[in-house]
Amino acid sequence: MIVSQISDEQLAFLEDKANQIREDIIKMLLEAGSGHSAGSLGTADIFTALYFHVMKHDPKNPDWEDRDRFVLSNAHICPVLYATLAHAGYYPREEMMTLRKFGSRLQGHPHRGILPGLEASGGPLGHGISIAIGMTLADKIDGKRRRVYCMLGDGEQDEGQVWEALMFAGKNKLNNLAVVVDRNNIQIDGFTEDIMPMEPLNEKYRSFGWHILEVDGHNIRSIVDAFDEAKAVYEKPTMVIAHTIPGKGVDFMEFKPEWHGKPPNKEEAEKALAELEQIKSLGGKITCEHH
Repeated sequence: MIVSQISDEQLAFLEDKANQIREDIIKMLLEAGSGHSAGSLGTADIFTALYFHVMKHDPKNPDWEDRDRFVLSNAHICPVLYATLAHAGYYPREEMMTLRKFGSRLQGHPHRGILPGLEASGGPLGHGISIAIGMTLADKIDGKRRRVYCMLGDGEQDEGQVWEALMFAGKNKLNNLAVVVDRNNIQIDGFTEDIMPMEPLNEKYRSFGWHILEVDGHNIRSIVDAFDEAKAVYEKPTMVIAHTIPGKGVDFMEFKPEWHGKPPNKEEAEKALAELEQIKSLGGKITCEHH
């Protein structure tokens, strides 16, 4: 593993930013009255690392030719993407509260073209990875050196198209592609290993020609280090298996599949925000002592 170049000050900023994004996710879902809580909260650290440290992008010039691009394949967790884009400066933060409302730019799944920073529309599971691979291949053909990042859900890999796409990327040695799997072990019907067992995921990906890294999806330093290592791999695409806790930061949501597609009510939101405020008072770092 490459030695981390992230400073303690940068790390503290990123941990605090991830907590702010979690707070806004709760507020957005409460206002909308619908949406996906568990995955959105569980991936906040990954999105923060990508948009505030890893990726090359410019919110003031979202169509910048040389930008890195991000594709959200498990597009139902778009509240975390929307909150991250707002915090990064792509659109006004007050607009976050229009999530899923009629006429809003923040639809229940991302719609490319109506909100700056959205690189692909989403909805049908299994499609996003193919979109990301198409972008990557086009860049390789055109000789561009920008990178493409993609997030996959673990339950999403019940779709055969995912494996066809992974095989294609490995065959074509798309080294400018980094995919992160949100390995939170839940999907809409329950726990992934009860519905369609996936392990050993790392061996499967490796057999498809990928460079494999596994990280704690809540350790921002480790996440940054993994993406840095991906940039140094020239002979194959990189898969980052990020082990995350669904509903991270909100005790009564954590590890519970029922929160996959459920928003909090007013009482639950108040309790969740109180927990996240307590984390802020501890310096922004979420501890795991109660697990």
